[in-house]
Amino acid sequence: MSQNNNIAPLLASLVVTVGLLGGGAWWFFRSQGGNVDQMIPLPVPGDTSLTGGSGSSTPRVATFSQVKAVPSGLFNYGGSTTWAPIRLETESLIAGAWPEFRLRYTDPTTGTPGSGSGIRMLLSGQLAFAQSSRPLNDKELQEAQSRGFRLVAIPVAIDGIAFAVHPSLQIPGLAVSQLVDIYTGKITNWSQVGGPNLGITPYSRRREDGGTVEYFIDEVLGKQNLGANVQMARDTTDGIRKVASNPGGIYYASAPEIVGQCTVNYLPLKSKSGAWIPPYQPPFVPANQCPGQRNQLNQAAFQSGEYPITRRLFVIVKQNGQTDQQAGEAYANLLLTDQGQAAIAKAGYVPLR
Repeated sequence: MSQNNNIAPLLASLVVTVGLLGGGAWWFFRSQGGNVDQMIPLPVPGDTSLTGGSGSSTPRVATFSQVKAVPSGLFNYGGSTTWAPIRLETESLIAGAWPEFRLRYTDPTTGTPGSGSGIRMLLSGQLAFAQSSRPLNDKELQEAQSRGFRLVAIPVAIDGIAFAVHPSLQIPGLAVSQLVDIYTGKITNWSQVGGPNLGITPYSRRREDGGTVEYFIDEVLGKQNLGANVQMARDTTDGIRKVASNPGGIYYASAPEIVGQCTVNYLPLKSKSGAWIPPYQPPFVPANQCPGQRNQLNQAAFQSGEYPITRRLFVIVKQNGQTDQQAGEAYANLLLTDQGQAAIAKAGYVPLR
């Protein structure tokens, strides 16, 4: 009987203590501006499980040398040709900071390099990670799952698609809907869009050649097929050369590959507000002043989204708990440092941060 009498006060004391601790915790989080119903764990640097691979929650790091968990070894990577200027600008800097983190760009054994081929090589185990100028598609995500791992796409830069035309073509610009009609064969003469009575020759690379074409067909054309009037270019160098020799030509590519070229002009696109937004930073530098001066990318319009056709560039990481995952996440984290973002800007692309 006396034992039961002792238990009751102890239980009451325990209830009061728990209540005080709970109330104290509630008061602390409220005073810090938090909501106890919405608490989530903080992400660990390099762990994309909480961000879906976005990289947006990764803490700011200043330099390559400060990045954690960079593995040693030789790692093959490959993919998007859009990434070529970024590779050129960053590889030597990464090697200087992390000499044991050795990177080797690898072309596919068949076909042309591009986002799609890079992701296929990653899925088949030929690459440690891949570079892409488009998001992952459902087929790729499902194939990864069937192989026992996940793929995540970590964005590291902003890019856009620019359109090159012959320097003699005089039009203020094009709306995205007009571009769609040109590349699906509904508009065939420049007079239909305010230009001269001149046939339009649209150029494109093949869909299987890279992520830029895939993105253009899927996101801009709404998955409509390219029109029968579209002529194929081998690569962007070939496409620019064709437009420069054809007054009716038009070609599209990643904006940094177009803006700054001396032999073509680049069309402004109509924004949602109705304004003409050029892919270059005004004022326009005419061809007779190039290459002494070159047009620069309109970074503000790309970063704000005012330029109507923008996209992100991704590092594609294989989440399999092995060294390849560590290499891919380390590479993305290197590019997301202040030093990496500055190098991306120097390469002509728009930093994500």
